[in-house]
Amino acid sequence: MTEAPISTPPQAYMNIISSLIDKARGFLEAGEKLQPTAFVGNLTTKEVIPVMIRTGSGEGKDQSVRTIQSAALALEADFVFVIMEAWTLRPDKMRQMNAILDKYGSISASPYAIDTCSLMLETRHGVWAAQPQIKPKGISKKKRTIGVIEFRYFTEAGGRFAHLLPRKEGDGPPAILH
Repeated sequence: MTEAPISTPPQAYMNIISSLIDKARGFLEAGEKLQPTAFVGNLTTKEVIPVMIRTGSGEGKDQSVRTIQSAALALEADFVFVIMEAWTLRPDKMRQMNAILDKYGSISASPYAIDTCSLMLETRHGVWAAQPQIKPKGISKKKRTIGVIEFRYFTEAGGRFAHLLPRKEGDGPPAILH
């Protein structure tokens, strides 16, 4: 994905995902780890189905994608919102990513990794993603939190957990709706 401007998702989605983000923050602040989860939702019915994501193996991830796509089809979903913990490089090390991957094998194995909360909202109008850093809460070694969420809008996304919504007749290229 290329760098995109900060852009809040449309209010209809925010009305639903804000409470999910608050719950994720609550788990972190209670000293718990986040279970990778996709929330498959329909804006008309307000129905949201959580789907746990298995991240331990390629087959587990592929099975999770099939389950998410199946739920999206059954629900006639308008969106999929994925929340999971992730690692990213410190901003000052991004240009050296390939060298770091060559040396350490993964971002998480490098001393430059920072814990983040990956938030990705896929809609028929594009993808909004945010990756706030997970920081210690106070002096606790177990309790953590995330700060302000700044979504960025992307017209294109790739990877295993992209394109989870079924195509609908008349779906054209993404366009921002506000």
